[in-house]
Amino acid sequence: MSAHILQFSNLTFHALPSGALFVPEHGVLCVSDLHLGKSDRIARRTGVLVPPYENRETLEKLDADIAATAPRTVICLGDSFDDLLAADALGSHETTLLTRMQAGREWIWIEGNHDPAPLNLGGTHLAECLVGTVTFRHIATDGVPEVSGHYHPKHRIRGAGRHRACFAYDNDRLIMPAYGAFTGGLALTHPTLRSLFKGRLIAVLTGQKAMPLPVA
Repeated sequence: MSAHILQFSNLTFHALPSGALFVPEHGVLCVSDLHLGKSDRIARRTGVLVPPYENRETLEKLDADIAATAPRTVICLGDSFDDLLAADALGSHETTLLTRMQAGREWIWIEGNHDPAPLNLGGTHLAECLVGTVTFRHIATDGVPEVSGHYHPKHRIRGAGRHRACFAYDNDRLIMPAYGAFTGGLALTHPTLRSLFKGRLIAVLTGQKAMPLPVA
């Protein structure tokens, strides 16, 4: 699976190349910022038609990660849908796939800033949840240790071309990459993101292999 293994707060985390985070000790798989229905939202609000393929691509990637890790619990760490109407835009294939992935396991929807209301898709809706001693929430706060999302961090190898979605972590905090197929990102060197980390910062680039890089 070419994951990067890291530890903080007495837990072992596997940062997967896909952008998912696996916690083997607790059987937890976490993904953040799926932003399902983004193409539908753009069409509704702007009239610009974007091919609506991101829902299937994102959910099929999640299905593959679930098959590989067999989690007992899946945590969707907020902004799972791009707005409150996006869940209604899911096609039958996507709805069936999501229902099948939920079967036989706990499924937790963490509230995000795009999707604060409950969804009619099964699972439990929470503002945040605890795994061991680590709090999982959508937006980083002063309460550490924590795992969060929201910022869609991205980074690149010095001298290389485009940025890649990445995990970012130090001794107390881990920020997840956006898992969705149709999402942008914020450079990890941006002051808003960089200021959240007090310790030695590591970026883990997603792609074919999870690649850790120290951030100066």
